[in-house]
Formats: sequence, C-alpha cells, structure tokens
Amino acid sequence: MTEGGDDAYVYDEATGEWRPASQKGASAPVEAARVRDASGNALADGDSVTLIKDLKVKGANRTLKQGTVIKSIRLTDNAEEIDCRFEGIKGLVLRTEFVRKR
Repeated sequence: MTEGGDDAYVYDEATGEWRPASQKGASAPVEAARVRDASGNALADGDSVTLIKDLKVKGANRTLKQGTVIKSIRLTDNAEEIDCRFEGIKGLVLRTEFVRKR
C-alpha cells in the first residue's frame, strides 16, 4: 500500500499506456515524438524536409515542386500536419504524408 493515493492510474490514448494520474498533463512531449514523415522517420521542430510530390498551394496560385526543401518546420497539434514557411507563402501547412526528412 502506498500513501497519498498514488494508486490512481489513467489510460493515455495517445501513447496506449497506463500512466499515474499525477503525470496526466505530461503527455505533450510524447505526442511530438509521434509525428512521422512519409518514410516513417520521426520529425521534430526545426527539421528540414523535402517534398516527395508536386503540391498545388491553395490561395497562392503556386505549385511547390517535388524535391523542394522546406527548412525549420514546426509541429502542430495534429500529428499529420506540419507548419512551415516558404518564400512568399505565409501560414503554409503541409501534410506529413508528402514530406521526407532530410
């Protein structure tokens, strides 16, 4: 028996693990590690990625060609999207299925 009610556990659906209730709010770094590119490589803030397919950019009348390098990505709350900047395009969000880590 433990003191202070340390027996309470909560199932974390993001990681598929049972965690102590005291660590319930500490799941954000674990989710960040779950962001993967098209090849299955883990992505992190600040990584550079390469496009694996030509992509038409909505609202910019522009096409980003296959092989284009995007530098300094930022992870979002959605594990399937990354936020990035490219010349002349603000607020560019790319799906992780169309990028490969450099």
